[in-house]
Amino acid sequence: MAHHLKRGRDAALRAEDQAQVRTTVEGILADIQNRGDAAVRELSVKFDKWDRADYRLTDGEIRACLAEMSQRDLDDIRFAQEQVRNFARIQRDSIKDVEVETLPGIVLGHRNIPVNAVGCYVPGGKYPLLASAHMSVVTAKVAGVSRIVTCAPPFHGRPAPAVVAAQHLAGADEIYCLGGIQAVGAMAIGTERIASVDMLVGPGNAFVAEAKRQLFGRVGIDLFAGPTETLVIADDSVDGELCATDLLGQAEHGPSSPAILLTNSEALARDTMAEVERLLQILPTGEIARKAWEDYGEVIVADGYEEMVKIADDIASEHVQVMTRDPDYFLDKMTNDGALFLGPRTNVAFGDKVIGTNHTLPTMKAARYTGGLWVGKFLKTCTFQRIDSDAASAMIGEYCSRLCALEGFVGHGEQANIRVRRFGGRNVPYGQPVAPRDAS
Repeated sequence: MAHHLKRGRDAALRAEDQAQVRTTVEGILADIQNRGDAAVRELSVKFDKWDRADYRLTDGEIRACLAEMSQRDLDDIRFAQEQVRNFARIQRDSIKDVEVETLPGIVLGHRNIPVNAVGCYVPGGKYPLLASAHMSVVTAKVAGVSRIVTCAPPFHGRPAPAVVAAQHLAGADEIYCLGGIQAVGAMAIGTERIASVDMLVGPGNAFVAEAKRQLFGRVGIDLFAGPTETLVIADDSVDGELCATDLLGQAEHGPSSPAILLTNSEALARDTMAEVERLLQILPTGEIARKAWEDYGEVIVADGYEEMVKIADDIASEHVQVMTRDPDYFLDKMTNDGALFLGPRTNVAFGDKVIGTNHTLPTMKAARYTGGLWVGKFLKTCTFQRIDSDAASAMIGEYCSRLCALEGFVGHGEQANIRVRRFGGRNVPYGQPVAPRDAS
């Protein structure tokens, strides 16, 4: 039976934190709804110390940011975006429109229609997370979205040049230097200066995730993407330094980022815990990573692969790094994960930054019912039907008439009956179901 060598913060305390976040977000969204741009400006000053009349960057400001970047940096951004674009195109090509004659004269089908306007949030309060621009904007472009708005917070008191470059090179139509709840609220609700969008995508902190949750329904969302989560599944085919590096590499995202080691080797578990402490002494972002590790870090020792799969599926982590002798065992058996990173040669950072898969992934156990952001999230699969013959309309109408009667929907039934009369030549009393042909 599995046992913990280390546990994270008590679940009740986490729930209390979430309740406070929920109340804060409700008030801020209501303020944006009521006061529009004035509220957005006050919130930007309050939370980001960033004040301007119009938060949309001008063409000149965008060019100035690009000019600050070296050619090497721009080429690296383009390389990463091309990997994301290539995989998104492969995914898009796998999604087909359908039109088929299911019965003589009856044609059914569906079309995959892009969402018209998407708001992409690019987090960047602690770090300029330019990779989030690749994942959202590039993927939306491949899907065919016609208007793409991006928001990213200021970094050190001004627009982050690398983030602006990434948004621009990815193809964003409108770029705003605006962060947090006020950014996603403005994009979803709309203000005097910012036209509302139809869908919000992109990761963010607990406040951004909660804002997206509360705005869902007014707009679509990709998924609930809160603080980064990572689960390392390992056996004694790897060492503690590798496991600790991959845990802390994600824990540095923020103080509420869960980092969990799941192993069948107690020796590896203890070695990893020791390596975590060693690396925290030398990691430049160690202060943030230590807080995450102390409050949200866990170390679980299981009996074997089968139990490890069961525990991993219950955790349903955003990122699952598998470093075992047989990583494909977990690929075949696991059902609840945002993304799998198989074998010691790959890692979550590759997926986060450059390899081509999308890094916007489900958190907070949402992997139980959804995958991550991909080109299909920006498409609406919309059905259509057409009937090409009188006989087909009358035939399907007879069945529909009787089924409507079973439900008591007389008006629905008359939609069928009138077509049976006109296209089938049958005398059907008003408000009565069509009698079977063998009884007529």
